[in-house]
Amino acid sequence: MQASTRTVAGSTRVSGRAAPSTVLQPSPPSRTRAVCRAALGGNAGREARSNVVGHAAAATTVEPKLTLEEEPPSTSGSGGDRSHETDYVVIGSGIGGLCCAALLAKYGYRVTVCESHYLPGGAAHSFEVAGYKFDAGPSFFLGVGGPPGDGSPNPLKQVLDAVGESVETKQYDRWIVYPPEGGSFPTVANLGAYEAMISARGGAEALRQWRALDAAMKPLQVAAGLFPAAAIRSDLGLGLTAARYLGPQALQTAFVAPLLTGPFSALVDKHVTHPWLRAFLDLECFVLSGMTARDTLCAEMAFMFAERNLGRSAIDYPMGGSRAIIDALIRGLTKYGGKIQLRSHVDHVLMEGGRAAGVVLRPASSRGAPSKPEVVRARLGVVSNASVWDTQRLLPPGAAPESWRLKSTATPMLDSFVHLHLGINASGLPSDLECHHLVVNDWSDITTEQNVIIASVPTVFDPSLAPPGKATVHCYCAANEPYDLWAGLDRRSPEYRRLKEERAQPLWEALERFIPDVRERAELTLVGSPLTQERFVRRHRGTYGAGLSAGKGQTWPGPKTPVPGLTVCGDSCMPGIGVPAAAASGMVAANSLAPVWSHLRMMGELLPEPAAKA
Repeated sequence: MQASTRTVAGSTRVSGRAAPSTVLQPSPPSRTRAVCRAALGGNAGREARSNVVGHAAAATTVEPKLTLEEEPPSTSGSGGDRSHETDYVVIGSGIGGLCCAALLAKYGYRVTVCESHYLPGGAAHSFEVAGYKFDAGPSFFLGVGGPPGDGSPNPLKQVLDAVGESVETKQYDRWIVYPPEGGSFPTVANLGAYEAMISARGGAEALRQWRALDAAMKPLQVAAGLFPAAAIRSDLGLGLTAARYLGPQALQTAFVAPLLTGPFSALVDKHVTHPWLRAFLDLECFVLSGMTARDTLCAEMAFMFAERNLGRSAIDYPMGGSRAIIDALIRGLTKYGGKIQLRSHVDHVLMEGGRAAGVVLRPASSRGAPSKPEVVRARLGVVSNASVWDTQRLLPPGAAPESWRLKSTATPMLDSFVHLHLGINASGLPSDLECHHLVVNDWSDITTEQNVIIASVPTVFDPSLAPPGKATVHCYCAANEPYDLWAGLDRRSPEYRRLKEERAQPLWEALERFIPDVRERAELTLVGSPLTQERFVRRHRGTYGAGLSAGKGQTWPGPKTPVPGLTVCGDSCMPGIGVPAAAASGMVAANSLAPVWSHLRMMGELLPEPAAKA
């Protein structure tokens, strides 16, 4: 049958052919209050009225009837008990969790995704306020468009192809960098243009050193692209699924494997001494992983080098924003009979006989205490897409070996975010305005607080994201906002509002580098803090993610855990942080749970034998 429902305040639509058992949640009863809760970290009405930085005259007044300290009424699909039995329950609807769930459904399992928020997507969810549609997280995608089976190395595209879904994208090739010395320059995803930029900024010696580094990276680029994520699993079946890729190039992989699993700085230090080039390479690492070259896994950079040098993948903006990707994954899930339950906060993992056997849901506040606990039983197991720290909190005492619990909770953690979402008057904006902009305030230490600021104007590609004549702007500091500045603050307090004004100022100044009158243009201003990130994305301390350092020999864990029946995926797992990495983690987790013959059949459909050997 045709299923269609609005799940995100009237903006996110999930539609597709769904099995009768599919559970999708209708919209919250109050559109305005829901979207303000999603975007703001204090009293939503007061902050929207004051427009945060004092531009009240230009602000759109948003008057929700609900503060952020209350929960909106629950809206389960049937209004009844959410308890049921399934094969696998997935905790969290982030990209990793949805990729895992959609593939498990494709493999023929009954799957339920339990999402705490009333918006699906985790860090990649979207929301709408006053006709402006915003992405809460990533806005930079590579190789997710194009026809099915086009050979994209992006694991997210491979998952979409596997479940027969796609997204419409606008392709482009550049972003604009604003260095501390002033001016700006484009970074173009093309080898020739990239080398021209290095020569112009660093001179002939920087270009020579870059080419030496690029030559040293060539064998690693081949090795990094040898085994697609669709072929990887975490058990001995890998010998069968990887067999078709064995050959002379696989032998080369064995020789460079130690470099791939080490820090990118091992090669940078050997070939690059030019100060500006080293700083720029640190910048590229930071944007990718939240860390510099000394901590970033070399395999990640080898993949990026290969894609830019070979020109196989364009940069893509998904029309409709990241919501379009989440919708496509949910369509893939429901097409094969899976369910997603929004507003279903997992209180803890159910352990029976020493095994993860399901999840116990937190009672919905508007319905009062249920007569019995609501339990989603999982016949085969539980998959946690929560962070490594949040997963540990979901396990009852004694469920996990103490050594593993301690190691997990001690995982190094990156800092958090400050977000600035704006709805602006677009009248008179330059016709050639680019979508993506990256401001660097100091080359000497890329990871300094609020040093690197990223901004996007997605209405450059998709005007439907804002009312006519308006534009949507998203500007943020990622992985460089300390949580401790915010810890313990009351989100309704004047102190909290003042701190938001203060910490948002560098973001306004960054935007003024390319929209000088942005403050006067602003008609809607929303500031998100680490507390916002912690509350609405359910991220421990609002963190950007795990800060595992390749330079210190720290390795990303795989999907298996020492708790029977518990599998993990997401950006706390191999291969790490970022949309492609999170998608890969979900794909590897699903592959590892499926029989190897089912995995091989999926590979045959997704990666036909002749193409795989080409």
